[in-house]
Amino acid sequence: MSLGGCIILIAVGAILTFATDWEMEGVNLDLVGVILMIVGVIGALAFRSVARRRRVLIPPSTTVIDDDRYHG
Repeated sequence: MSLGGCIILIAVGAILTFATDWEMEGVNLDLVGVILMIVGVIGALAFRSVARRRRVLIPPSTTVIDDDRYHG
């Protein structure tokens, strides 16, 4: 899951929890919204952890000057 997907899950969960007053028989939309927000946060944390491990530090390159070119 990408970071964008996690943010969408959090947003949809927040909308279901805080911005709607729909009632469905047999489904608690507030609980579904909270679950989506929790899954989104867990996914974002997992994505951050994986992305941090993928970073590779590349040492600064050294410039090599070829002296033969100048003594011609």
